[in-house]
Amino acid sequence: MRRIDYDTELYRDYARGRALTEQQLRAWIAAFGARLPDRRPLAGLDVGSGTGRFTPALARGFGPVTGIEPAVRMREIAQAQSQHPGVRYLAGSAEDMPVPSGSADYALMFLSWHHIQDKTRAVRELARVLRPAGRLLLRSNFSDHIPPSGWWLEYFPRGFEVDAAMFQPLHEVIAAFTSAGWRVASFGTVTEPSSGPRRDVLPLLRLRTHSTFAHFTPDELETGFGRLQRAIAADPGAPAPADDATLLTLERR
Repeated sequence: MRRIDYDTELYRDYARGRALTEQQLRAWIAAFGARLPDRRPLAGLDVGSGTGRFTPALARGFGPVTGIEPAVRMREIAQAQSQHPGVRYLAGSAEDMPVPSGSADYALMFLSWHHIQDKTRAVRELARVLRPAGRLLLRSNFSDHIPPSGWWLEYFPRGFEVDAAMFQPLHEVIAAFTSAGWRVASFGTVTEPSSGPRRDVLPLLRLRTHSTFAHFTPDELETGFGRLQRAIAADPGAPAPADDATLLTLERR
């Protein structure tokens, strides 16, 4: 699959196109908190932090957070938007993080695992930066565990096929970590609340900030958005469905 260059293709619209409602953000922070130790503060890493969708909320909920982001322009936007004193952003990637060994209690990777080029190296690097019993919150889709909630994909030719091809099967991801000494702490779904009426979601989808769009042909994009627009016009007030999102929690031994 084609590698996405966020510095040239998506950085301008990403924050708007992928913004979370307050209800969605609260649901995710509650889900993360349920999978982390009760003590506070916790030192966290937001790996692949992008424009900082989660980083300030993580700091408010759990303690100081370092966002690790390789895309210069995404990182610049995150830095400009964040006013929380417990947040900082550094250039880096999951394979190479400029933080001391054993300095974090947890790391979050939210829909960034499929972008990692050297996953074996990333597994080792994540183990290096986390303390013993540190946890990795890995929010990802998996090719064999994709919940039927990506409602807009059904309107695009090969929509679900293209989306699934971006991700590894669950057992493959688990094996990459357990073979390096990690253990699975939990696996399940988190219900992300509706983002609102579909008519309000369509302009955000047209920004094409979901990386899936980069793998459609121009004809598929035209066909899909045409079908989607007609479906929404038939019932403009219909809410976008809630999303049952998969979350894998791994623990460093």
